[in-house]
Amino acid sequence: MALIVIDCCFLYPLVLHCVVQVINLTALHWNCRFERPDFPLKFSGASPLTGAVPYAQCYGGHQFGTWAGQLGDGRAITLGEILNSKSERWELQLKGAGKTPYSRFADGLAVLRSSIREFLCSEAMHFLGIPTTRALCLVNTGKLVTRDMFYDGNPKEEPGAIVCRVAQSFLRFGSFQIHASKGEEDLGIVSTLADYAIRHHFPHIENISKSETLSFSTGDNGQSVVDLTSNKYAAWIVEIAERTASLVARWQGVGFTHGVLNTDNMSILGLTIDYGPFGFLDAFDPSYTPNTTDLPGRRYCFANQPDICSWNITQFASTLMAAHLISDKEASYAVERYGTKFMDEYQAIITQKLGLQKYNKQLVNKLLNNLAVDKVDYTNFFRSLSNIKADPGIPEGELLVPLKAVLLDIGKERKEAWASWVQSYIQELVASGISDEERKASMDLVNPKYVLRNYLCQSAIDAAEIGDFGEVRRLLKVMERPYDEQPGMEKYTRLPPAWAYRPGVCMLSCSS
Repeated sequence: MALIVIDCCFLYPLVLHCVVQVINLTALHWNCRFERPDFPLKFSGASPLTGAVPYAQCYGGHQFGTWAGQLGDGRAITLGEILNSKSERWELQLKGAGKTPYSRFADGLAVLRSSIREFLCSEAMHFLGIPTTRALCLVNTGKLVTRDMFYDGNPKEEPGAIVCRVAQSFLRFGSFQIHASKGEEDLGIVSTLADYAIRHHFPHIENISKSETLSFSTGDNGQSVVDLTSNKYAAWIVEIAERTASLVARWQGVGFTHGVLNTDNMSILGLTIDYGPFGFLDAFDPSYTPNTTDLPGRRYCFANQPDICSWNITQFASTLMAAHLISDKEASYAVERYGTKFMDEYQAIITQKLGLQKYNKQLVNKLLNNLAVDKVDYTNFFRSLSNIKADPGIPEGELLVPLKAVLLDIGKERKEAWASWVQSYIQELVASGISDEERKASMDLVNPKYVLRNYLCQSAIDAAEIGDFGEVRRLLKVMERPYDEQPGMEKYTRLPPAWAYRPGVCMLSCSS
């Protein structure tokens, strides 16, 4: 068994919620190995934690816009919940440890390639400042797992692995949907589960005071009023909507595409959850999807993510309505708040990425159009943008010099289009009154130099599949500091090589 352990200082001291004993992990730090011989056994599921009763969660979901019925943790097993020294609740969950009651016809296992991808990306997202589940450790089981990666009738054996991931909760929209779908007899479970979630994960809502005056006008005429102090479930769905909106705005800011935004992959805590065929934008393409299954309609493409998550919020709100927990007016207000919150957050993020003081819709729209026309690398472009000087006297022939490395192979007409945009951008910079040095520093704090491109993941996977986990560790260390220059690590900013565009690298299925 090969073991990789990452930072879990946010967990210790661990008090296993369902047993009496205290597990001492205070010696465990970033990228070090844990010496206890039973650690790989405990965190692969081979040896149960004493006194614990592992369980798998039942949930349903809308998949690609259609109700799919009962799904559930087919290859995920929760070991238990823990409380750390701050009384924060954390759930330990193994992914790929074997069959669960919801595995259906599958084996409940996971392969090394998908496990490495989840392991690396959940940590990369965390250090980008994006809410996410975390990865505690990755165990290579030493056993082979049969998978048909492209669902084309050509299965093959691949190395198996198990990820131990952690979150304060793995409850999803689908955790509630499944019970509402079963009719009146199960609607009580929806309210019981909602009460549990609010009590443990939204305690501020449980304790809302009537004096807080959380009343809001809704609708075009502003005559309808929603009072969030009179119904905790209404306050709850509104907060879930706002957390989700904030999450998606951050995805759009770094060019992250989830790939499978079914309602069973939506966290009630507003976390990025279930890393499958994800991808960061290389060449900017609003219609980019990393999911081969999504190719016909591109439902979950990059540009659609905000609207899809709004649709998912609507489905979740409908579940709470079916359980008689919120009214139609309160459900509509939650969806309205999602839209408002997303636009506010997204505009603020783009404004920061441009180093401006206020949002300029025309400037942003023109920029995104230019990026799409010339298929410019999203990450490298924004990182380079901070090198432009707020000097309206720059000769026209020199305007694009700071962007030379990212504006590749464009002709005269496109150079003129970009020069026109840069001139408008410089005018905005001058109006902001911020010094070039101060602006560059602030822009480099929000425009990452390093993101987990799919080909970087694949290089680490290829090495790991022959027993070398060195590149996994190196890549992990680079992604720990995505906004820093990191001299000597520039190779991790390169554009994808030709081999990166083959199936199974740039685009993936859900097979794991």
